[in-house]
This record gives sequence, C-alpha cells and structure tokens, in this order.
Amino acid sequence: MVRSLYSAASGMIAQQTNVDVIANNLANVNSTGYKAESASFKSLLYQDLQAKTTTANGEEKPVSAQVGLGSRISAVTSHYTQGSANATDSNTDFMINGDGFFAVQNLDGETMYTRNGNFFFAVATEGSMLATVDGYPVIDVDGNPIVLSNEYNAAKITVNPDGNLCYPDESNNPQPIGVQVALFQFTNPSGLEKVGNSYLMESEASGVPLNEAYDDVGTRSSLKQGYLEASNVNVATEMVNLITAQRAYELCSKAITTSDTMMEQANNLKR
Repeated sequence: MVRSLYSAASGMIAQQTNVDVIANNLANVNSTGYKAESASFKSLLYQDLQAKTTTANGEEKPVSAQVGLGSRISAVTSHYTQGSANATDSNTDFMINGDGFFAVQNLDGETMYTRNGNFFFAVATEGSMLATVDGYPVIDVDGNPIVLSNEYNAAKITVNPDGNLCYPDESNNPQPIGVQVALFQFTNPSGLEKVGNSYLMESEASGVPLNEAYDDVGTRSSLKQGYLEASNVNVATEMVNLITAQRAYELCSKAITTSDTMMEQANNLKR
C-alpha cells in the first residue's frame, strides 16, 4: 500500500514541475525571441512482484508481474520554431529569419547567444558601439565588437539581409562598410545553457557554434531590419496543457487519499 503513496507523490512532483514550465511559458509570452519549453516524462524503476519462473515445476510463465514506482521529469526542451515578426520604429531592431543566433560579449569576455535583436548604438570611446539593452557589445563575423567610427552617423546605418552594415553614399545608395553582424548556428540548439535575460551559452550538448559567414551550415539565416521576433508561445496550447497537468495532479492526489483510506480501514479491522 505504501508503494501507491510513493508512486502518486512522484507523479504530483512531476506534474508540479510541468506546471512550472507552463507558467514560465505564459510569463514570457511577450518576451522577444523567447522559445516555448515543454517537459518530458519517464517512468521510474519497476518492482518485480512475480518472476517469470515461479511455478512449482520451474516452467516459464509468459509474463511477469511488475509494478511501476511512479514518474519523473526527464527533460525540459526548448522548441526553436520561428516566431512571428513584430514591426518596430527602430532601425537597430533586427529579426532573424532562420536558425541563427546573435552573439554578444558579457562583462567576463565570454560569448553569449540570443535571438533577441533589440539593439542600440551606445556611445563608445572610438565612436558608436552596437550593443544590447544590457550594454553587451554585439559581435561581428570576426569575433570583434561592432564599433563604428565618428565619421558615420548611426541613425543612417542600415543592415541588408546578409547582416552587412551599410551607409548611404553621395547618391544616397546604401553601401556596405565592411562590417557584418555575426550569426551562429548549433547542431542541437535545445542543448544550449540558459543564463537568463534571453541569453544562452554554448554547452557540450549544444555542440560548437558554427559561424554562418565561414562554416557550412546548410541553410543560412537572414536579417530583417525594423522588426523583432515575437515569442513562439501559443497561449491556447499552453492553457490546454495547464488544464491537463492540473487534472493529472488531482488524480495523483486522489490516489494518495484513496490509499490512506484503505490503510485506515485495514488498521481498523477487528479480529
């Protein structure tokens, strides 16, 4: 009887984690570049109640008697599907069409990756630096921060689909200035380590970053200026998942109360 208590309790713990994941998705429904997550479950060990060879004469039985000991969360996976395009009024907002990631440099000099293209030109010692809202410099294809000299007016900078920064010439035609925004891809983007604020870091599970400008990545990404990628969270789907998780949690709690009632009845038996 105690086995049922443990199994139902493990189910409640797993469903609570599932609700946590769904709640995080709903909380980030308006977060730029956020990718929806889902929890995966797997069963725990099974306990043998009867082996296949337990007959008196040693003959094999066709099936054994095994009882599962509950479930647990096996993984929380991010789904890197394309989010919808939201138009903005800023020429430093970039949206990635494809599987690429922007690269930025944190205060420790480490490279982080993000799908959030909400950038700004910050004042730097040598001119203007393309940076995130947190002040992290955006990296170009050669691994250097994107810094424009004072000869360029940051308000006139445009970006073509290949990520090249362009500046108007005398005829007001945008011309590349030799700086290209870096885009990276990963063999397993779901394996990237999340560090908060829409930033991700390379891990053993994700594989090494592949620079789209130099490495063979199959289908290359493109940039769209004046747009941001919305979250790919589907509110209707998340609400259905939330109701399903709630019902599963209630069923596990019902199993616990039922087992407790049965144990109470057993303890009250009189000879």
